[in-house]
Amino acid sequence: MLSRALAHVCRLMGVMTFVVAQIMAQDEYMIRALRLMSETPLIDGHNDLPWQLRELFNNQLHEVDLNSLNITHTNIPKIKAGKLGAQFWSAYVPCDTQYKDAVRQTLEQIDVIHRMCLKYPETFRFATSSQEIRAAFRDKKTACLIGVEGGHSLDSSLGTLRTMYLLGVRYLTLTHSCNTPWADNWLVDTGSEHSEHNGLSPFGKQVIKEMNRLGMLIDLSHVSVEVMNQVLDMSAAPVIFSHSSAYAICPHKRNVPDNVLLKVKNTGGIVMINFYNDYVTCSRTANVSNVADHFDYIKKLAGPSIIGFGGDYDGVSRVPTGLEDVSKMPVLVAELLARGWTDEDVKAALGENLLRVLQKTQEVRDSLATAPPDDVPIPFQEVSNHCRTSYGYPDSSSSSSLSWLTVLMSLFACLKLREH
Repeated sequence: MLSRALAHVCRLMGVMTFVVAQIMAQDEYMIRALRLMSETPLIDGHNDLPWQLRELFNNQLHEVDLNSLNITHTNIPKIKAGKLGAQFWSAYVPCDTQYKDAVRQTLEQIDVIHRMCLKYPETFRFATSSQEIRAAFRDKKTACLIGVEGGHSLDSSLGTLRTMYLLGVRYLTLTHSCNTPWADNWLVDTGSEHSEHNGLSPFGKQVIKEMNRLGMLIDLSHVSVEVMNQVLDMSAAPVIFSHSSAYAICPHKRNVPDNVLLKVKNTGGIVMINFYNDYVTCSRTANVSNVADHFDYIKKLAGPSIIGFGGDYDGVSRVPTGLEDVSKMPVLVAELLARGWTDEDVKAALGENLLRVLQKTQEVRDSLATAPPDDVPIPFQEVSNHCRTSYGYPDSSSSSSLSWLTVLMSLFACLKLREH
């Protein structure tokens, strides 16, 4: 009887010893994760907090305090707990603004990002270059960068692209979930939308070249596979996927197929892995381990040099258990360490890869410093609609010789379009 009791106690002690060892190991990985995040900035490729500011407060920042806001994935305490070194904030407006007021609304989103960063100088510092990101990190600030999510925000204008660059925009996602007059979006690959351009139109290729000349990152999240391949073949600068995952792990058309991942590797680009459950597991549920599977897969296929973080916080409705908000970033880093990632691998994914891509894009810009801006506009027939005037297109059908009846009919149609 006594021997059985002793055996039971020994088994319990063995279980307890194992549990304690596991906890200690987890603590060790977390300690390493926090150390690495103190040495290398975690740069996240995509966060939609600015859209939440529009949806919840109509961009009235005087009505919100990011120190106490608790209904979003992102606030200042969560940013600090998550050791977020730099964030690309998304200047996003929906596709239904296309051909209407997309440019105005995008400018307002760029404005709210600037105002948000200025309102909290103890936390944020605006940045537009790899050097400024590093400087902000040294001063223990979270660098604020801007990415415009969706080419419809340009209204097919290279002048608008250049103006947004001057306002601090450092990447453009070529499409969102709609075709533009010059590029096909990812829904084309699902069959739910028709290809309009077989990838990029000739003007779309002008956009790519002008982004290279400016030094603006080209973001291929949300585009069709044909656009991915065309851009990878023609861009002089490396590209990014600001918030996409591995198609081989979750075959969702928003994710990146293997052949494209290998092209990204060969051209020096980066895929910043998305945390949205639907892109992680192709289901409504996911956890930290599932997200780490995407990191592992891309690392095995193409190496650690093309991996980054692209959480998509505040832009999605479902996030993995264990990654409920931006404060949980160290949990994922600890998971990668537990899977055998070296310190160098983790530092590359945290921020060194993105800094390299941004630096190379700046070098391409500098090499094209003597190239003039592209001022050839998109053909009017490719953008003609009832809400667009034709100034500058002397041969267009909507010239000054239009009858008053035609003008009135166009204005009426424009007003009806705005109502919808």
